[in-house]
Amino acid sequence: MPFGLLPFNMNKRLALFAIVALLAYGCKDNNKPADEFTISPDAGSNYKSGDAIALKVNIPTGAKIDSVVYLVDSARVGASKDSSAVNLKTDSLGLGARVITARVYQAGKSQELTTNINLLAAKAPEELGFKVEKVFPHDTSSYTEGLEYHDGILYESDGGRLTEETGQSSMRKVDLTTGRVIKMVPVDPKIFAEGITVVGDKVIQLTWTEKIGYVYDKTTLKLLNTFTNNVGVEGWGMTFDGTKIYMDDSTNRIWFLNKDTYQQTGYVDVYDNKGPVNKLNELEYINGKIYANVYGTDDILVIDPKTGAVLQKADMTDLYLTRNAGADVLNGIAYDKATGRIFVTGKKWNKLFQVKFFKK
Repeated sequence: MPFGLLPFNMNKRLALFAIVALLAYGCKDNNKPADEFTISPDAGSNYKSGDAIALKVNIPTGAKIDSVVYLVDSARVGASKDSSAVNLKTDSLGLGARVITARVYQAGKSQELTTNINLLAAKAPEELGFKVEKVFPHDTSSYTEGLEYHDGILYESDGGRLTEETGQSSMRKVDLTTGRVIKMVPVDPKIFAEGITVVGDKVIQLTWTEKIGYVYDKTTLKLLNTFTNNVGVEGWGMTFDGTKIYMDDSTNRIWFLNKDTYQQTGYVDVYDNKGPVNKLNELEYINGKIYANVYGTDDILVIDPKTGAVLQKADMTDLYLTRNAGADVLNGIAYDKATGRIFVTGKKWNKLFQVKFFKK
């Protein structure tokens, strides 16, 4: 068929196609400036605690708005009548991922734009040194999961299931000077016990994966009751500040629990100046800060419980270089509030150390 001699129907189709294409292009071009509101900062941006962050909605040319309201994690932080920025102060915000929402009001309607930032600690943790002040014996049968010192007695949670090398879990009262077990209450052989804390006249004990908590009488270690613990991924460490319980769960999150009901009331995520610090384990509340073992390492961190920032860090590698056979990782921090003494030990260690931390 010679070029240009198309049948009538084909000419008609080509003309129709051309009209549709022009309409589509025109619609696309007309919609572009009216709908493309954008928000800054860019998603995933990193900032340090204390930084001022400019929150801003970029308004398309020709568009008119009534106002923009800015929220961080659903809490209002500021508003603007136009595209001018609102400065977000970050020094009082918890660390970690924060969702920023801009609610744009326009002609009686509203639309939301969202982005997110990562808020890190303001500076690197201060390095701490330590001095061993005294050494005490420690029972090598204890796979230490939780350690507390109250009224002259060490309280210790011993982890393990009867089918494992670690043996059966238990709740113990221990004589500090001799390391002798004064009282021991076995836990169900199928249960792996974890961290403990003392709240008034009770000892609270977590379990690893079983989602059960135990409540003991502090004096007799009689089991008073159990509770369901669905907070977090797993049950690891615990401590108490006199008002609320802190609990970690294998991640970088520290949960807040009600001291009477053991239900969640909040949390902070733990970050240093580089990012999240995971595997927080045994916890101890000392002078307004949380001291935490990092599981599988020789590190003890000092954490701000309000923001989650890692303030200080102690490398305990030199604490116990020549260990007894069967000794496992560092785990266990206890504080004698009356004298200011701090005790540390590890799983199946034959020694418990009284240490003093200092700034290098």
